[in-house]
Amino acid sequence: PMTHPWKFCTLLLLALTLITGCSGDNALGGEPQALEKETLTIHTRAGEDLLFQVEIADDSGEQRTGMMYRTAMDEDSGMLFLFPDDDFRAFWMKDTLIPLDMLFLTADGRIVHIHPMARPQDYTRITYAMPVRAVLELKGGMAGQLGIAEGDRVLHPAFRNVLAP
Repeated sequence: PMTHPWKFCTLLLLALTLITGCSGDNALGGEPQALEKETLTIHTRAGEDLLFQVEIADDSGEQRTGMMYRTAMDEDSGMLFLFPDDDFRAFWMKDTLIPLDMLFLTADGRIVHIHPMARPQDYTRITYAMPVRAVLELKGGMAGQLGIAEGDRVLHPAFRNVLAP
């Protein structure tokens, strides 16, 4: 048994330091630094063009962190996860504090699946039954509110369906 309270406090502080040191920069929360934003358009089947300012997550570190620890998201914002190939993608909401709509996209930018209102801090895997090239995260509820549907197309240079700026 520990007879000195300072020994226990020292061990506790050491354990917390080790845990947070292995968990990444934002282990204790806080606003992570935003990635560079680009304009993205969703062209709906109804003929509307909806503009969003999205952060691009195209490397494993950015994709691992995603929208974790964010406390707010503008209605015209999002994060586009770009992958080098088509594959089965799985996401979860661990350490994500706001609800998100997840749009699963083909290599040409077509929306093939929408997972609406993913629950904050949920460990459930969010997937789609077919391989996809990208996933677009929007503020929770925006897809339904704006009438975004499966079959709509995301226009962005990454999908080679618009010219780069």
